[in-house]
Amino acid sequence: MKKYSHWLFIAIVVILPVTVYALVKWYQDRYTALPVLLEENHHVTSYALINQQGRSATLKDWDNKIVVANFFFTHCPVVCPKMVRNLKTVQAAYRNDSTLLLVSFSVDPERDSASQLHSYANRMNIAGNWLLLTGNKKEIYKLARQSFRVVATDGDGGPQDFIHSDKLVLLDRQKRIRGYYSGTDEKETERLIRDIGRLQKAE
Repeated sequence: MKKYSHWLFIAIVVILPVTVYALVKWYQDRYTALPVLLEENHHVTSYALINQQGRSATLKDWDNKIVVANFFFTHCPVVCPKMVRNLKTVQAAYRNDSTLLLVSFSVDPERDSASQLHSYANRMNIAGNWLLLTGNKKEIYKLARQSFRVVATDGDGGPQDFIHSDKLVLLDRQKRIRGYYSGTDEKETERLIRDIGRLQKAE
């Protein structure tokens, strides 16, 4: 009888709370709405850049899309290839889904011309609903700091200014930020994939 009471006590004190927590988290991860981050009226601002095909790229490309954005550069030896691999996992999870768009901004536009981005896309097997963007450095750095808030450092996008972030940013169809994720972490990538699904259900 004492042994039974002992195990009952463990079940009530330890196992039950853990089980309840797991069920609540499972429900939240799949069915509750994602919060809008930053200020309620904060949206990504318009831009005029060039994609890996040498074509004009603007915020118009995002119309009616859920977007995952990041900042990278083609000569990055370690962090960016990991981000690319994880973004490919995200892309594969939503294959043939026209509601999702991936957008990667180069933070080294002087070296990352449209032709360089095109070569990088071929080398890394980047295709489909994935834009690699380059253009004016000051414009890109202003986007990174003021629209996407991926870094807290100050800078003007000048020759000595450099941004490097491993963040993946999830945005809704209203171009509002709904989540930040470590682009080098597989568990964070899985969370991003789930959150895209939550956003699709909510919208």
